[in-house]
Amino acid sequence: MTVKVTIDLPRDVEEKLRRETPDLDADIREAYALELFRRGRVSHYELSCVLGLDRPAPDAWLKRHKVFDGSLTMADLDDDRRTLDRAMRESR
Repeated sequence: MTVKVTIDLPRDVEEKLRRETPDLDADIREAYALELFRRGRVSHYELSCVLGLDRPAPDAWLKRHKVFDGSLTMADLDDDRRTLDRAMRESR
C-alpha cells in the first residue's frame, strides 16, 4: 500500500523550496519519517524501509540528523507522562 500526501504551500514558498531542494518530495518524506521515529511511531527497521536503506545505514542517517537512541527531550517526557495519565484514567 502506498500513501500519497498533498501539502498545500503558497506558490512562492514552494518555488523557493524546489530551487533549494533538488528532490523536495524525498526531503518531505525523510522529514516525516524522522519525526515518526522521534515519536516512537516507527522502528529502526521500519525507518530503513521508508528510506530504502540497508540495516546499518539508518544509524548513520539518524546521527546526521542529531537523533540518538535515548535522546529524549523534556517535551518528549512530558508528552509520555500525559499519555500515561490519560491511559490510566481510561482504564479505570
